[in-house]
Amino acid sequence: MKHTPKFLKRLLNIYGPYFGAGVKVEHISSDWKQISVSMKLRWYNRNIFGIHFGGSLYSMADPHFVIMLMNLLGSDYLVLDKSATIEFLRPAKGRVFATFEITDDELAIIRAQTDKKRRSLPEFTTTIVDENQKTIARIYKILYVRKKRSDNV
Repeated sequence: MKHTPKFLKRLLNIYGPYFGAGVKVEHISSDWKQISVSMKLRWYNRNIFGIHFGGSLYSMADPHFVIMLMNLLGSDYLVLDKSATIEFLRPAKGRVFATFEITDDELAIIRAQTDKKRRSLPEFTTTIVDENQKTIARIYKILYVRKKRSDNV
């Protein structure tokens, strides 16, 4: 079943791991090319130093490129995380934000690679910023994308 961006936003905002970490999906564009999330610092998502817990920062960034590509490419494609790295640049105490975007050019490259090589390993980068737009962390993701085979996934 394919969900609308509006429905998925609601679903993610009550999803246990997100709700428990205090992550809020602010916006999913109607064309699935952009997702924005935020997270307030709360007693349950801060570390011993009183700053955002690194695991919560990563969790706010984890599923979005996969979700976007799954919806942009359609059910004929398999989209999985291959690897991820988070680089912590500065501590943050207030609300933090991240925006995830996929361009038409990136989509065209992924489709061309899966047509030619049967798979694509697209790389995406996004930043997590604080309320002053200072970068506090950078997320690097590599996804695995291929067309589904008719005999199995």
